[in-house]
Amino acid sequence: MSQPTTNNKKPYRSNRSYLMQYAGLASQLMAALALGVFLGYKLDHWLQFSFPVFIWVLPLVFLIAMFVKIIKDTAKKK
Repeated sequence: MSQPTTNNKKPYRSNRSYLMQYAGLASQLMAALALGVFLGYKLDHWLQFSFPVFIWVLPLVFLIAMFVKIIKDTAKKK
């Protein structure tokens, strides 16, 4: 018995595969955010800034990069 397909003849994907895909993307997002905060903290401490510049900037840069990656990974492929 073959797996059901949609009208556009793409292979059927179960809900579990979508769940695993999005769970993986969420884990990558959280890991990138944690890494950005950690590196920002260490860099601010090493450079001895009075205001924590890198602890704000690095997580924002990592978040932007991860959102771009998430959008590319979840966009419909032709």
